[in-house]
Amino acid sequence: MTLTPQWLDELRARTSLSTLIGKTVKVQKAGREYKACCPFHNEKTPSFTINDEKGFYHCFGCGAHGDAIRWMTDQRGLPFMEAVKELAASAGMDVPAADPRAARRAEQAKGLHDAMAAAQSFFEDQLGGIDGGEARAYLQKRGISDATRRAFGFGYSPDGRGRLKTALKDFGEPMLVEAGLLIDPDGAEPNGGNGKKRDSYDRFRGRLMLPIRDIRGRVIAFGGRIIGAGEPKYLNSPDTPLFDKGRTLYNIDRASPASRGTGRVIVVEGYMDVIALAQAGFAEAVAPLGTALTEHQIERLWKMVDVPLLCFDGDSAGQKAAIRAATRALPLLRPGHSLAFATLPAGQDPDDLIRASGRPAMEAVLDGAEPLIERLWKHEISSAPLDTPEKKAALKQRLRAISDAIAHPDVRAHYAHEFRERYDALFFARRESPPAQQRFQGGGASNAGRWQRDRRGNWKPPIPPAGTEVRAIGASGLEQRLLRAILAALLRHPEQIAPHREMLSALQIGDPLLARLLDAMISLSFRKETVETQALLTILGQGELYNMAKGMLRADAFTLTPDRMAADPDRLARDLEEAVRVMAQGPELETALVEATRRFENDVSDENFAEQQRIRVLKADHDRRLAELAQSEDSI
Repeated sequence: MTLTPQWLDELRARTSLSTLIGKTVKVQKAGREYKACCPFHNEKTPSFTINDEKGFYHCFGCGAHGDAIRWMTDQRGLPFMEAVKELAASAGMDVPAADPRAARRAEQAKGLHDAMAAAQSFFEDQLGGIDGGEARAYLQKRGISDATRRAFGFGYSPDGRGRLKTALKDFGEPMLVEAGLLIDPDGAEPNGGNGKKRDSYDRFRGRLMLPIRDIRGRVIAFGGRIIGAGEPKYLNSPDTPLFDKGRTLYNIDRASPASRGTGRVIVVEGYMDVIALAQAGFAEAVAPLGTALTEHQIERLWKMVDVPLLCFDGDSAGQKAAIRAATRALPLLRPGHSLAFATLPAGQDPDDLIRASGRPAMEAVLDGAEPLIERLWKHEISSAPLDTPEKKAALKQRLRAISDAIAHPDVRAHYAHEFRERYDALFFARRESPPAQQRFQGGGASNAGRWQRDRRGNWKPPIPPAGTEVRAIGASGLEQRLLRAILAALLRHPEQIAPHREMLSALQIGDPLLARLLDAMISLSFRKETVETQALLTILGQGELYNMAKGMLRADAFTLTPDRMAADPDRLARDLEEAVRVMAQGPELETALVEATRRFENDVSDENFAEQQRIRVLKADHDRRLAELAQSEDSI
């Protein structure tokens, strides 16, 4: 469809902005304008103004600004086209259709929406009637208030094969079947295979009914809970032209605007969890619909907040669901967007916890949510014993598989680096951690400090921690050769500087010129996320650094990135990380060995001797790997 500027201007002109905003925010007249407390940030004195004549709102506190469409997308959380359609419906305007087929689909959807709305009215009436007594008793037993019942649209489907069918007969059986309200027993065989057509019948019978709404609040499906004994306990509508369970989140219409105020979205396991949270004041809760969280649902959550909170039961099933969601999110991760995981006490769902300990207990669970990487790490180290070298190596492979599943290169590199540090700290950390050895114990490069700006705004490398007596890199021929190869690779692929910046900044380089070259490259990466090789050379100028860099870029220079490897950015990132780690570990291992030897000489004990020998083995392994990296491209 084509939405011309003229058509959109007409839509805005027909929309009373103060009336639209007044549906969810208390507004009051202030001269020719209206004012209110801003819904986009917490305030007690109104600084949010609405101008109907000019058709815009503006907050002098937080700067929020927009028109009617912007209000629907920012405050209601609707996609642009959904916002336009809802405004157009209120204004009595027809949204232009792209072609006759689109128009027919829109008309068909309108009929299905009408049928679903009629079914919702029928179910609500039945809940309040004679047949709904048992369902009302169940709601009372669950502690669901009348206000909550009305807000979520609880209803009841009578236990009969044709009650709904008869009530909605004006829509026709084909439409009711297409809407998922009736079951056609013949299915794809109109005559049932024997020449005799069987009657359709109500899909939902003898169930407490909950409407499932889209982001605009329209009923698109139903969920029904059995009253008393019977299977299945919960029954959802099938997929229809209106409803795709893998793309829909229960309560999305209410949770989306609520999330704008709280800055979070809580994902729980089912309908009743959502309702229990809403009744306790957590209006920003949603739930998947009988399936594991899908990629489409994760993307929908990210449109609301950057890091949704997944709150699942503490039992085995709940934790498996959490890990399935974590694994499914990996290929989708991008800078700033992730998941966090809160775990309920074993044997309790949100309703149980809130009933027993109140809202503060639920807040405490949410406040204790773990980042995605923490949940993945804990799952992997607890999923199998780690008492043999082979099992430890298997853990390393599983962690590599997790990081490799991440599509975004920067996020993938950070996960790989974090897992490597945790793995080393778990299996190679010393029992004691004197200040001089803290970086060797798995703390990683971060203990060396952070880059900071000077008074002129230039980035300066961190000052090494006090008391660290680690020799500078570059004293031996192998280290010098590998260091030059690393710098040459970074010159050829400057986009790799930022992902490895923290490890690179921790290197103590003995050659002043090499150290200046690396410092210049890291400093540039702070000013500009991506830069080409030629631009990097230009910034280095025409002096010693420029000449050294040009020499490293010669075709005959030793490099970590032969042509066959440069075409594989993932392998390049991994091999650069390994090479930098090997560079950093040499001096650290030497210092650790000197310290272990000193302790053994002062206290000749089996424990001190074992520690000295352990570090000697690590040092020998390091020296062997350094030789491999520095002497043969093929081994890298």
